[in-house]
Amino acid sequence: MEYISNIKLWLLNLSGFFKGKEESGSVERTFPGKAVLMPVLVYVSVPVIFYLLWISMFTALPFMQEAVVKFKPSLAYPEFASQTNPGPSELLFLQENRVKKLDKIYARFSNRQPYLIVNTSDNTFNLFNNGKLVREGLCSTGSFVLLDAGGEQKWMFETPKGMMRIQGKTESPVWRKPDWAFIEEGLPVPKHANSYERYEYGVLGDYALSIGNGYLIHGTLYQRLLGMPVTHGCVRLGDEDLEQVFQTLRVGSKVYIF
Repeated sequence: MEYISNIKLWLLNLSGFFKGKEESGSVERTFPGKAVLMPVLVYVSVPVIFYLLWISMFTALPFMQEAVVKFKPSLAYPEFASQTNPGPSELLFLQENRVKKLDKIYARFSNRQPYLIVNTSDNTFNLFNNGKLVREGLCSTGSFVLLDAGGEQKWMFETPKGMMRIQGKTESPVWRKPDWAFIEEGLPVPKHANSYERYEYGVLGDYALSIGNGYLIHGTLYQRLLGMPVTHGCVRLGDEDLEQVFQTLRVGSKVYIF
């Protein structure tokens, strides 16, 4: 009630906001609304102060977290401690996960189609299908022998390098002997390209795959020479290896020779 009376008094004397009272030649100034404004200022200032503290706390929180993680990461990330000093079981688990991730990345970029790789230096081959090695073994490639018959008749028995494609597949192939085959054996070269003397049966194995320009992947009668550079440019395979290569590769499949 005292506050209300003071407010009324203050409003009635609004024209004389300050009331002067002369005492001993001095003027004493009093503020009639002081008793009302003090609680108002307290009620207003306290929420403002708490709001400012709240804003300051959440502004500084990210910097505090960064400082904690910098000096002791295990407090913020419990799994960090186990990764920095893993036990045997944890280490094995981490390595298995790493291998699985690498397998997924490799499968994403690897060739899922069947293809063949021929190494002419080691005379070996690798057959891949669905991104996995399905067959490997010995083969025979070009001998790098130069046959000079005089004039322009020269042949270098070299297996071509690069990326080829299977252009045709044949079962029970028949070899059509070129001119150099007769010259190498010291026999006269038949005059006609389709002379019966040029065709020879049973020397290329059960299957043949053409890679273009007269070069074949085929079988051989000389299995003991597999792993050696003894051919005239074709790639020779053993019987079982040739069968799987023939069944796995299809027309258009890639053959990498290096």
